[in-house]
Amino acid sequence: MRYWVLGVLFILGNISIFAQTKAGGQVYDSNKQPIPFANIIFVNSTVGTITDENGRFYMESDQNHNGIKVSFIGFETKTVNLTKRVTYNMEVILEEEAAALDEVVIFKGKTSKKNNPAIDILRKIWKNRRQNGVKKFKQYQYDKYEKLEFDLNTIDSALVNSRIFNGMEFIFEDIDTSRITGKTYLPIFLNEAISKVYGDNEANELKEVLTGNKNAGFSDNQTLIAFIKDLYSDYDIYNNYLKFFDKSFTSPLSRTGIDVYNYVLTDSAYIDNKWCYNIVYYPRRKNELTFKGDFWVNDSTWAIKDINLEVTKSANINWVKDLYIEQEFDVLNDSIFLITKDYFQSDFAFSKKEKSRGVYGKRTTLYDNYKFDIKKSKKFYQSQVDPYDQDIYNRADAFWENARMEELNKDEKKVYKLLDTLRTVKAFKRLYNIGTILATGYIEFNGFDFGPLFSTVGFNDIEGWRLRAGGRTYFTANDRWRIEGYGAYGFKDNKFKYGLSGKYLVDRKSRLIVSAGNRRDVEQLGASLTNTNDVEGRSLASSSIIATGDNDRLTSINLSALSMQLEPRKNLTVGVTGSFRTLKPADRSRFSLDFIDPETGELKQKIKQTEIATSIAYFPGRKTTGYGVDKITVNDGDFATLFLNYSVGLKDIIESDFEYQKVQFLYQQPWNIGGFGRLNSTLELGKTFGDVPLGLLSVIPGNQTYLSIYNTFPLLNFYEFVTDTYATLHLEHNFNGRIFSRIPLLRKLNLRELVGIRGAWGELSDANRILSAPSEELLLTPNEEIYWEYSLGVGNIFKIFRIDFHFRGNYFDNPDARDFGVTGSFGFYF
Repeated sequence: MRYWVLGVLFILGNISIFAQTKAGGQVYDSNKQPIPFANIIFVNSTVGTITDENGRFYMESDQNHNGIKVSFIGFETKTVNLTKRVTYNMEVILEEEAAALDEVVIFKGKTSKKNNPAIDILRKIWKNRRQNGVKKFKQYQYDKYEKLEFDLNTIDSALVNSRIFNGMEFIFEDIDTSRITGKTYLPIFLNEAISKVYGDNEANELKEVLTGNKNAGFSDNQTLIAFIKDLYSDYDIYNNYLKFFDKSFTSPLSRTGIDVYNYVLTDSAYIDNKWCYNIVYYPRRKNELTFKGDFWVNDSTWAIKDINLEVTKSANINWVKDLYIEQEFDVLNDSIFLITKDYFQSDFAFSKKEKSRGVYGKRTTLYDNYKFDIKKSKKFYQSQVDPYDQDIYNRADAFWENARMEELNKDEKKVYKLLDTLRTVKAFKRLYNIGTILATGYIEFNGFDFGPLFSTVGFNDIEGWRLRAGGRTYFTANDRWRIEGYGAYGFKDNKFKYGLSGKYLVDRKSRLIVSAGNRRDVEQLGASLTNTNDVEGRSLASSSIIATGDNDRLTSINLSALSMQLEPRKNLTVGVTGSFRTLKPADRSRFSLDFIDPETGELKQKIKQTEIATSIAYFPGRKTTGYGVDKITVNDGDFATLFLNYSVGLKDIIESDFEYQKVQFLYQQPWNIGGFGRLNSTLELGKTFGDVPLGLLSVIPGNQTYLSIYNTFPLLNFYEFVTDTYATLHLEHNFNGRIFSRIPLLRKLNLRELVGIRGAWGELSDANRILSAPSEELLLTPNEEIYWEYSLGVGNIFKIFRIDFHFRGNYFDNPDARDFGVTGSFGFYF
């Protein structure tokens, strides 16, 4: 989904604030060197900001102010008068402060961890943080209003006159200036949502009931909305780490914060009749996932009253130039602080240069009408309603006028009309279609999508060059039925292949889906362990354009399947699939699946097998969008997967050859380890009961391509290890640049270091060896000791490329064994 944003919005690429005072510029020392992280506030107010790493600042206020006060540790505080309502390009020079009093401790650069009153206050925040907010009550509920917005920013004459906007010049009639950055911007997308939130801290339950949703211009924005919500997922500033864009940022309120931040106590004042302290914080080192900003904290409850966080430009994060967060809290019963407003703004851009153009993503969330200790039944939290209630998406204007917690300004109201008008402009339609192709890989027609284009060309040793063309029915993202199909032709084997499938959503509440299909194709069956009978599926290994060694152990498969799937609870699916397949070598002179019929002793070259498979899959934490037969996952790789499959082979049903039972289990889990990065782990276990030939055994998945494919063994050849009982473990850790950021020559490159280790154990019964005797040279197993290999990788090369170096740990005497290999991959990652 991130490709949609980079594709559509960057091809294109206001909240109207009636501010009374605007100020911006740069702060220097007496040697004209920029001063980063200096504190700036309007005189006689608590409205302020902090300079960035280049000493630049911008701020504004709804009130009239006559001056700004600029301060930084080790320098004299300076007040600058403002003679105009809008003052840009200011140059403020701070003089170094002389230590006039012995008892005054002057901090410069990195602040001390000792005798620092700001850190004393921080420790009191740690001690009291669990006692604040809704967590202090057994149950809670509140109303929630959320506004999501995308804006094209840095509007200038060059952009307005660009050929790309020919015929769309009218969109530039309404532009405004960001109150955070001072840049001009144009709103291009807006979504509003009203919901009721219920929670039970004792039962650890949470439920959000959507009561109204409205979005600008497009009739189908569910995927984009879900993607934005996932980017700006809920967070708690009291947590040690805050997760944004798949990365863990150290919170300024973290218990480990004193190791990565400098803290300075700068002010104290009454806010809403509560005495509060103001603490400024900024990072101790560059290139780490940290913030700069300040917060106000109450002097009795030690709860945060206001806080702002801004990611530093040197942080190791791609495609995001700026990220700014504000939170405001209100007082309940003089002791409890409840969040009332959460504002999140990010600047997506290809470059972090000051004048680079990009797209603002904004989320404003307001909270109101808190109620506590009203207990709801367990059935209330587990009950499901029709998730696609049309009334929710077609609320009258009167509903929104009463339900909004803040009124839309004039420019936000214009967004709804703007995008409706754009949809009628041919130039915009052309750009929208290009963005859609980049995002989905399909060319859209009326009710039919042609593609995916990325699978059009492939190559392997059997088919040679392979061309593929296909498509799917597609009217809306919420279609209750879908038909997909493709045709392919290999120019070396001169054979035509195809696949055709259809599925129908019988019931939305339970997500009962029935599907059927048939596929005749050439496939690399030894490329995965825990697989399903998906008639549209095809592994990357089957069409790798460049491979190591001979990639000729491919199988001709004719698969027919009929399945039913049910989702009794959110993210829990239960399925039953009946299938019949025939398997034979794609080229028998290169690869054999021959077996000896245990009843007749006859040598057979083709396997015929009828199978019934039942599966249970659970995806805790998965976020999806869409209410039709297909749901789109919006947080790929950010949730656990548990999969259990039980298959039964039925002999003599449609000439089926074998009777067996197979059990397979997969557990995949990502682990965010705070400032140390992210660990991905996968455990797979399986056993086959009964005698089966090579084509039905479990192959430890090798990888003879030059692509980095997770859950495979890059130094194993296809079919190098064959088992009927197996266990594999994959561990891969991404340090997100934590090590390279401490090496001066590498720091600016923002590279990311990765390490991985993989192991496999398996065995094969004597009966299965005898059954597959004609293929005996392939029947090696890692049963004497666990096969293992490890890898070292460097990611984020030019922001899009990753390279991995792999080393084999044992079994060097296997035929054609590879002890070293290199793989790589491309991708857009934050």
